[in-house]
Amino acid sequence: MKISTITFEMPPARIALFKAIVESYDNLATLRTENPELHRLRLYCAADSLNEVVALLDELTVEFSVTRIVIA
Repeated sequence: MKISTITFEMPPARIALFKAIVESYDNLATLRTENPELHRLRLYCAADSLNEVVALLDELTVEFSVTRIVIA
């Protein structure tokens, strides 16, 4: 199975709620801290779920002040 990732930053006060929302979608994506000093996070998902994960991230971008870094 091929894994895709999305790296992004957000304000630290919003990370716990964001993680809870993402993980409420069973087996869609996993969130990990990439760099805690920069509040940089990485979403991991199956490559065939990437479009769904990007759509979810797009919906949450404004509310959570997400700044995307990389989609791979």
